Amino acid sequence: MAAATIVHDTSEAVELCPAYGLYLKPITKMTISVALPQLKQPGKSISNWEVMERLKGMVHSHQFSTLRISKSTMDFIRFEGEVENKSLVKSFLACLDGKTIKLSGFSDILKVRAAEFKIDFPTRHDWDSFFRDAKDMNETLPGERPDTIHLEGLPCKWFALKESGSEKPSEEVLVKVFAKFGEIRNVDIPMLDPYREEMTGRNFHTFSFGGHLNFEAYVQYREYAGFIQAMSALRGMKLMYKGEDGKAVACNIKVSFDSTKHLSDASIKKRQLERQKLQELEQQREEQKRREKEAEERQRAEERKQKELEELERERKREEKLRKRQQKQRERELRRSQKRLEKLQAEEQKQLQEKIRLEERKLLLAQRNLQSIRLIAELLSRAKPPAAPPLKRGWRHGAASPPAAAAHRPALMPRMAAAAVLCRAR
Repeated sequence: MAAATIVHDTSEAVELCPAYGLYLKPITKMTISVALPQLKQPGKSISNWEVMERLKGMVHSHQFSTLRISKSTMDFIRFEGEVENKSLVKSFLACLDGKTIKLSGFSDILKVRAAEFKIDFPTRHDWDSFFRDAKDMNETLPGERPDTIHLEGLPCKWFALKESGSEKPSEEVLVKVFAKFGEIRNVDIPMLDPYREEMTGRNFHTFSFGGHLNFEAYVQYREYAGFIQAMSALRGMKLMYKGEDGKAVACNIKVSFDSTKHLSDASIKKRQLERQKLQELEQQREEQKRREKEAEERQRAEERKQKELEELERERKREEKLRKRQQKQRERELRRSQKRLEKLQAEEQKQLQEKIRLEERKLLLAQRNLQSIRLIAELLSRAKPPAAPPLKRGWRHGAASPPAAAAHRPALMPRMAAAAVLCRAR
């Protein structure tokens, strides 16, 4: 669906659900075809932009809300134009249809044809003939008769609960909006079902925040009259949203009748069973994932424990190695200390023995000196001369000794010296 466009004139809008700011606005589109001449000169081309500007200039005081190229070939250019109000369509057609355009640099004129846009919308004859001719439809059953509208291109934000603060479309809002045409039996927004794509294989663009802007929906009326009123009201209309600030935007939506039994009891039951199976399968997958996750966590825990044990073992070995190295170092230091102590003790013992030897030597020398002294004394005592005979008359006191005594002293001195030397030698 095309993006929403700003609406400046809301005078033709009709209420759909004012509580949610939703209105219906007539589609005011037209198709414009410009026939192109055959280009005789090679390399020369016609500017689509220039043609578009010429078309805008042909409507005088009015202007297009939107004007875009829908198809371009060598023979023609087709435009889709939109105006603000339905009443302006005829004025624009009068200014454009059957007119010609003269482009600069081209001698041929370009013929313009314009017509009101043909809306692709099913008629009552379409659904009546479809359900009448369908062999697998039972018009007495809901969903197998013309009672369900299929809507595509609805903006998510416009159908979200205001108080939720989310842009997620709500089935509750959808019911309130389309209950205007009659009592609603059932609704379905496929994108809200996370299992729908897997169940059907279709791409419903399941809702995700920041994801898709539009959604599709099924609205089933309890009575045929509600279906008819809704289809009649939506024919040739755009969906318009008017905000609290008064600004309005509108977008095209695709409306058709459901021909797939989407909201029949059998289809609903089938989806419920498939959803239940998928939920069970998902639960099994989740359980499997949980078991795998637990197994992985246990494995990681065991690996962590093994690593911790290995680290502890490495640490123990490092500590043991360090302890042995320290023990060896202590033993080496102890041996060195023991050696130093033994050496010191040996030196002290040697010094002590030397001291003892010196003391013994001194004692021996002293003893020998003493013996020498005693021997000398003994010898001296033995060497005393005999008592002197009375002096003869004629010798005076102080005179020279008698010859015999004098002769005896020199003979005694050598013997005393020899005895002293002998004592020292011992």
